[in-house]
Amino acid sequence: MAESLLSLLLILAAVMLLAVLTDHFFIPSLDAISRRLKLSDEVAGASLMAMGSSAPELAIALMALFTDGGTHSDVGIGAIVGSAVFNILVITGLSAVVAGGLRIHIFAIRRDILSYLLAIVYLAAVFYDGRISLPEALLGLAGYGVYLALLIVWKAPQPAANTPAAPPPPAVEARKLPGWHQLEALLVAILRRFTGAPEKNFAWTFLLSIVLIVALSYILVEATIVFAAGIGIPPVIVALTLLAAGTSAPDLIASVDVAREGRGGMAVANAIGSNTFDLLIGLALPWTVALTLLGLHGIPVGSADLWVSIGILVATTLILALFLITKRELSRREGWILLLLYGAFVLYTLLSGAAL
Repeated sequence: MAESLLSLLLILAAVMLLAVLTDHFFIPSLDAISRRLKLSDEVAGASLMAMGSSAPELAIALMALFTDGGTHSDVGIGAIVGSAVFNILVITGLSAVVAGGLRIHIFAIRRDILSYLLAIVYLAAVFYDGRISLPEALLGLAGYGVYLALLIVWKAPQPAANTPAAPPPPAVEARKLPGWHQLEALLVAILRRFTGAPEKNFAWTFLLSIVLIVALSYILVEATIVFAAGIGIPPVIVALTLLAAGTSAPDLIASVDVAREGRGGMAVANAIGSNTFDLLIGLALPWTVALTLLGLHGIPVGSADLWVSIGILVATTLILALFLITKRELSRREGWILLLLYGAFVLYTLLSGAAL
């Protein structure tokens, strides 16, 4: 009981630090880099923000492959699949609920959703025979390179100069716990001693933020596993639910922050772009490293539940696309629907795990 309580406190502390780090350091440095590169909100969200906030999933996949000779590789895969569902349903859903609705650019959303669906096709193709080869791993890395090039070349058309911009939807004011402002200010002051002003030292702040995100996510993941073991949750359930949600915390915090500012396109692009990063880099890079360094001829992967996972990924993506395309926005009501669907996914996962 004491160990479970301690792990729960570590989870809360890690999430709190992630919130401060993301709000006051990661997002400002990302904005500065985006301005330097002259990237739109959608491109920045689908590339820089997605790569930075998806670092935990990449770290988990690497650790899983190099633990006990790769016997735990399915844990990393399960975390990424669960994280993909979390990103689509919870990140976009909660962003819409908190911000009072999300207005998006339909061109960018079509581009990002199409790219993500192609990444799912890649996942199904390489998992089909239950074994990953080096050419298949390299194909994923090449695919992400094509995706980044697509983001730069396939830009959304800009509105006419005399077209008035639509005002952002009214955001719901976030209620913070008593004493949070004082604690937040203290943490910011401590971190600024290492980063300086994020807007000026944006490159250093961005890199340090990613390192700290990975470190905090490692603590979060370890504490989550200990807590789950203490209350008797099977490892596969941990990977698909608690582990996935824990490693997606930076994505969630970053997307909610920009959604409050009225940048709905960036919030949605971050969720979808993070999924594309996870499937193409989060899986393919560890496979490439393991196959190269360990001299393996292939990496076995469990494909028994592959088509169920693929079906869930495709279904959640199409539901989100339907909501976004109909009125070119994600309403607060639709956000609640997505959150309820995630609750159904967790319930299904728990029941299927209990049946094992």
